[in-house]
Amino acid sequence: MTEILIPSIDCIGQAAKEFVAQIGQQRIFAFYGGMGAGKTTFIKAVCQQLGVTDTVSSPTFAIVNEYGSSLGPIYHFDFYRIKNISEVLDLGFEDYAYSGNLCFMEWPELIEEILPEETICVRIEEIADGKRLLTID
Repeated sequence: MTEILIPSIDCIGQAAKEFVAQIGQQRIFAFYGGMGAGKTTFIKAVCQQLGVTDTVSSPTFAIVNEYGSSLGPIYHFDFYRIKNISEVLDLGFEDYAYSGNLCFMEWPELIEEILPEETICVRIEEIADGKRLLTID
């Protein structure tokens, strides 16, 4: 387990840089955290570190956004509005998840039963004074 402290929004780039340095061969990341914890903001910062020049935004209504990078496509999911697992399967989730490309997922607790075994859990927790604590395991 690794922890990364984000003291303020001004430090998010450095935290994203630390996160990217630890990615290694891992490709599937499930971001857990309450509403407003900073999941989308952190994923934006990570994508910036990975050289994404596309506009990174929450795929709340589209469910998945694809961004170009020098590493290949990056898939960003937001499962907040899904109604059932079949909806996720119908959009081709398994094709994305097993593509070998980076997948960043928000609200993964709604699809835990179909998450690949190798999924890395990233928890974002709000702590005192607007700080965030990232726990990666």
